[in-house]
Amino acid sequence: MNEPVASQTYAAQLRRLADITARVREQRAEAHTWYERQCAAAERAVAEATEQVRHAEEELVEAREQQERVDAEVAHLWQQVRTRLGARRLGGPPAPVNGGGGTDAVLLLTRARDLLDRAGQPGELPGSVNPLLALCGVAGAVVAYALGAGARALGVGYGGDLAVGLPVLALVVTLLGPLVGLVPARVLADRRHAVLGPRPITVVLGAGLLTTALLLTLGR
Repeated sequence: MNEPVASQTYAAQLRRLADITARVREQRAEAHTWYERQCAAAERAVAEATEQVRHAEEELVEAREQQERVDAEVAHLWQQVRTRLGARRLGGPPAPVNGGGGTDAVLLLTRARDLLDRAGQPGELPGSVNPLLALCGVAGAVVAYALGAGARALGVGYGGDLAVGLPVLALVVTLLGPLVGLVPARVLADRRHAVLGPRPITVVLGAGLLTTALLLTLGR
C-alpha cells in the first residue's frame, strides 16, 4: 500500500513545479525573443545584401557604358593619329595596360586629346631655316627687279605713252620685291607644317629690302 504523503512535502513539490514551470516559461520567452531577433537580423542582412546587389548591378551597367564610351573615344583618337601621322598601316589601337585599373580612363583620354590637339597645331619655323628665309627674300627682290627692268626696257623700246607708264610700273614692281619673297617662304612653312610668324616674315622682308636697295643702288 502507498503511504500517505505529508502535506508539507506535497506543498514543496507544488512550489517546485511552479518554479520549474516559471523557468520554462521564461526560457521559452527568451527563446522566442532570440528567434525573433535572429529573424529580424537575417531579414536586415537579406535586405542589405539585396541593396548591395542592386548597387553592384547599377555600377556594372555604368561601367559597361563607360567602357563603350572609352573604347569609342580611343578608336576615334587612334584614327586621328593615323590620319595626322600618315601611318595608314598601323593596326588597331593599343590594348589596355595591365595594372592600370587605378588610373582614370577619362583623364587619360583628355590628356591624349589635348596632346593630339597640340601636335596637330602648326608651330613656328625654327631659327635654323633663317638662311632659307633670307634666300626667299633675296629671290623675291631679284625676280621683282628683273620684271621691273624688263618693263623699263619695253617702255624704252616702244616709246610713247609706254615709255612713261612702264617705268612707273617697273618701280612699283621693284618695290614690291620683298613681299614677293613671302610666297616661297609660305610654301616652305607649309611643307614643314608651320606658320609664317612675325620672325620669319621679318627675316624675309629684311633680306628683300636690303636686296632691293642694293639693286636700285647698283642700277643707277
